[in-house]
Amino acid sequence: MTGRRDWPDLALLELLVGISEHGSLGAGARAVGMAQPNASRAVARFERGSGVRLLRRSPRGSTLTAEGALVVDWARGVLDAAERLDAGIDALRAGAGPGLSVAASMTVAEYLVPAWLTELRRRHPAVRVALDVQNSADVAAGVGVGNYDIGFVESPELPGGLHSLEVGRDELVVVVHPEHPWAQRREPVTPAELAATPLVVREAGSGTRTALEAALGGAGTTVAPALALPSNAAVRLSVLTGGPPAVLSALAVDAALASGELHRVLVAGVDLGRRLTAVWIGPRQLTGLAGDLVQIAQRSSGLTRAAGGVSGPSSAGGGRAPG
Repeated sequence: MTGRRDWPDLALLELLVGISEHGSLGAGARAVGMAQPNASRAVARFERGSGVRLLRRSPRGSTLTAEGALVVDWARGVLDAAERLDAGIDALRAGAGPGLSVAASMTVAEYLVPAWLTELRRRHPAVRVALDVQNSADVAAGVGVGNYDIGFVESPELPGGLHSLEVGRDELVVVVHPEHPWAQRREPVTPAELAATPLVVREAGSGTRTALEAALGGAGTTVAPALALPSNAAVRLSVLTGGPPAVLSALAVDAALASGELHRVLVAGVDLGRRLTAVWIGPRQLTGLAGDLVQIAQRSSGLTRAAGGVSGPSSAGGGRAPG
């Protein structure tokens, strides 16, 4: 991240989107509750600072330039991200009497839950949601004793007594620093090579670690950790600074792979795909806020929604999460 401090103000970005949607500076200002003179000064101040002309001004009114329209397109993504951030922070904030208590494994909480909560808040603006972030084993245990209304985990194995339903798919990937010898390989790494290599992995009990152990166990091998770390960011940083190969969710490394900071190593002979699962106790038919949240998660992953609530198979004994 750069040391830049003159970031565009979110209120200005909202104003620009308003101008785009309503056709003029005056209409856009009214839409966001800003006085037109203040809106005009805010845009002019940004134009001076950025060197980009956003508005085409005339006696008939001010409209967006081509450059302004492009900035608006980018601004929408920033505002969507800000809304997800706000929804996530609101859920983490301590508060009495939340309408829905949610627990999620770290990977799901970091990369998926904020967008789900944003949509839930749009549907139910007055409802408070409390979010607790733990590893998958602790999420399942907390749901099992009634601490949470709904939980989201990555583990392939679930304890008994929980209902469960798939809400998405993920994939574990092996990543290395671009200067690591594996980055020059043309052939995939075998399960035996992966098992014989000291790896940087997530801590025991995390869904990522459990899924890796299950996958390698199915291929007749085991994990050989060089280092176990408690977060995706810590594992990723270890590899970025020249550490051993690591295995992480694709969600956690997509940006670093796209930028070339990390290199993906293909693995043959082992399935590193996994299901992301909602877990709960009580009635098999999940309705209300928890049911809405699960439906939102499924829809965001392209899975079919169930009408009138969602229902998962009963898990009276331990076993794999259902497909």
